[in-house]
Amino acid sequence: MTSGNGGTTAPGKRGIAHLVCGRRAKWLVLVLWLVLLFLTAPFAQKLTDAQDNDAASWLPGSAESTQVLEISKDFRPEQIPAVVVYARDGGLTAQDRAAIAEDAVQLRQLTDHGIRGAETRGPVYDRPVDPRAAQIYVPITMDEQGWERIAPAVDSIRDVVGEGGDGLAVHITGPGGTSADFSEAFEGIDSTLLFAAMGVVIVMLLITYRSPTLLVVPLLAVIAALFTAQSVIYFLAEHAGLTVNGQSAGILTVLVFGAGTDYALLLVARYREELRRHEDRHEAMALALHRAGPAVLASGATVVLSMLVLLAAEMNSTRGLGPVAAIGVAVALLAMMTLFPALLVIFGRWIFWPVIPHFGAPDPTEGGVWARTGRGIARRPRTVWIVTALVLAVCSLGLIQLRAEGIGNADAFTGTPDSITGQRVSEEYFPAGSGDPLVIVSDEAQAGQVSRAVAGTEGVVPDSLGRPPGTKPVHDGQVLFEATMTDPSDSEAAKQTVERVRDAVHAVPDADAQVGGGTAALLDMDRATTHDNLLIIPLVLIVVLLILAALLRAVIAPLLLVGTVILSFAAALGLSALAFRHVFDYAGEATDFPLFVFVFLVALGIDYNIFLTTRIREEAGRQGTRRGVVTGLAATGAVITSAGLVLAGTFAALGTLPMVAFAEIGFAVALGVLLDTFVVRSVLVTSLFLDIGPKVWWPHRLAREDGTATGAEPEEVSRSGG
Repeated sequence: MTSGNGGTTAPGKRGIAHLVCGRRAKWLVLVLWLVLLFLTAPFAQKLTDAQDNDAASWLPGSAESTQVLEISKDFRPEQIPAVVVYARDGGLTAQDRAAIAEDAVQLRQLTDHGIRGAETRGPVYDRPVDPRAAQIYVPITMDEQGWERIAPAVDSIRDVVGEGGDGLAVHITGPGGTSADFSEAFEGIDSTLLFAAMGVVIVMLLITYRSPTLLVVPLLAVIAALFTAQSVIYFLAEHAGLTVNGQSAGILTVLVFGAGTDYALLLVARYREELRRHEDRHEAMALALHRAGPAVLASGATVVLSMLVLLAAEMNSTRGLGPVAAIGVAVALLAMMTLFPALLVIFGRWIFWPVIPHFGAPDPTEGGVWARTGRGIARRPRTVWIVTALVLAVCSLGLIQLRAEGIGNADAFTGTPDSITGQRVSEEYFPAGSGDPLVIVSDEAQAGQVSRAVAGTEGVVPDSLGRPPGTKPVHDGQVLFEATMTDPSDSEAAKQTVERVRDAVHAVPDADAQVGGGTAALLDMDRATTHDNLLIIPLVLIVVLLILAALLRAVIAPLLLVGTVILSFAAALGLSALAFRHVFDYAGEATDFPLFVFVFLVALGIDYNIFLTTRIREEAGRQGTRRGVVTGLAATGAVITSAGLVLAGTFAALGTLPMVAFAEIGFAVALGVLLDTFVVRSVLVTSLFLDIGPKVWWPHRLAREDGTATGAEPEEVSRSGG
C-alpha cells in the first residue's frame, strides 16, 4: 500500500486495526452493532423504571439513620408525610376553619397512590385562640413504587385542598411535598439531558468540522453507545443488584455524549492526517487507529478506572454511580473504536464535504494558531509556566468562598416550588421541624428513660414525643416514637440537635437506642461524604498516575501532569465558588460537590494531557523533545480545543435541570474542562515540557538520547518504546 511520502506501509503495522476497518470487516462491524442495537435498544427505555430513588439508595448502608429506616419498617410500612399548610395573615376565619375541617374529612377517605388517608392527623392549629395557620399531616406509603407515585399522590391531595385564594394560602410541603417536587424535577431527566447534550454536540461539530454531513456519523455512534450502555445497566439493575438513581442516570447521558464525542474528534483528526498521506481510506483509518488508538484507550481506561474507584465510597449513591459511569464510558469507547471507524470508512472521503482531505494535500500542522502559540511559548518557557501557575494559584484562592456543607431544601431548587413556599409559611407559625420529625427506636424496658432523655435535649419540642398513628406498639422488644425539633429539619442547627439526641440516648444503659429520620440521614450523609472525599480523591490520583506512567513509560512527565491537573481543579473550584456566591447567588454546595467535580475533572481533564503528551512523545522520537513539543501542540491544538468545548458544553447541559446541585456540578466541570483545554494543556504543560526538555521522559532512553531523528517511521518508534 503506497503512502503519501512514497513509501510502503506493511499491513502488519496496522496491528489489529484492519479488523475494524478492512474492506469486508467494516460491514461485519456494522452488522454486529445493528444486531446489538436491535436486541438491546428496547431495554434502554426501561432504565427509568429500574431506578431506585428511595432513601436507602442514597444513604450509607452502615449509617444509624439507615438502620432506623430498616427497623421502622417492622412497625409500619415505610412512609413520609405530606403536610398541608393553611395560613391567613389576619387570622383564619370561621369559614376557613370549616373548610379546613371538611378537607380533613375528605383526606381521611383517600387511598389512591399509596395515601394512608385513615391515618391523617389534624387539623393542628398554631394556637388555640384566633389561629392564623393550620396543618394536616397525610402519610404516603413508600414501598417499591413509592417514588414513582409520590407526585400523583400529592396531586390527589391537591385536588382535595385546592390552591387557596381570597387571602387564604394553601401549600403542600413536608417531606412528601418536597419529594414530589424533586420527583417532578427528575421526571424526563433522561430526555432533557439527551436533547440538551445532542444540541450542544451538533453545534460544536458543525463549528469544528464545518461539515453538515460528517457530524451525523459521531452522533449515530454516540447514540448507539448510549442506548447500549443504558440497556446493560438496566439488566444489571434488574438482575445483579446494581443501584441506579436519577443522579447516576443523568450523569450517564452526559458522560457518554461528552467522552464519546471527544474520542470521535481525536480519531477524526488523525484520520484526516492519514487521508492526506494515503490514497486508500482503509489503510488511512487503520494507521489512524494504530497511532491514535493507544492514547484514546488510555484516556478511556483512566475514566473507567477512576469511576470504579467510587465503589470504595460509603455513600450508596456515590458507590452506585461508579459502575454506571464506568459502563457508559467503556461502551462509548468500544463504539468509537469499532462502529465509528467502520462508518467513516463505509461513507468514504465525501463525508467530509465541503472540506474534503485529499490525498497529497499539505499538512496544516506547520502553520496555524497553535503552531504559532508553541513557537511563542518556546521563546521563554520558564517565564510562561511560572506566570500561568501563579494565575491558577490566585484563582484557587476562591476556595475560601466554598460552602460544601450541604444544601437545604429551600435552596435545592433553581426556582421556588410550592413545597418550599409552604415550608417557609409553616416555619412562621409552627415549630420549624414539624413534618419531618426525629425517629427513635429503643428497647421497650428503657423506653421511658429514652423518652425523657430526648425530651430534655436542647432543640427538641418537649411535648412532641409520641407514637405515630398506625404503628405497632412493640416489635421484637423494641418501641418506636417520634419527636419534633425546633429548627428546620434540613438546617445545621437541626443536625446538631440530632448529635445531642444521639449522645443522650446512647448514654441510656441497655437501651440500644438509635436515632433516625430525615435530619439524621442528612447528618450521616455528610459524614460519609467527608470519608469518601478523603479516601477516593487520593485513590483516583494514584490510578491516574499509574496509567500515565505506563503509557509514557516515564516518571517525571506523569508527576508533572498530575500536578497540573490538581492545580487546574483547585482553580476551577475557586472560580466556581466565587461565581456561586456573587453571580448565581447560590446558598451553598452539596457535601459531595468537591468529590464529583474532582473525579470528573481529573478523569476527563487528564484526557487532553494524554492526547498532547503521547503526540509529543511520538514526535520526540523523530525530532527531539523541544521540537516535538511544538509539533505536538500544533498537531493536536485544534482538535483538543474542539473536544474541550464539546465536553464543557455537554456538562453545562446539567444546568437545564431545575436543581442547584446539578447546575453547580455542570458549571464547575465545564469551567474546569475549559481551563484544562485553553490554559493547562496549551500553556502550562507545553511550557513545562519545553523548559525541562528531554529529562521529562526520565528514566526512559528519550531522556538521554532525546530521540533525535532516527529515520524510523513513527509507528516503528512507538512500538520500539520511543
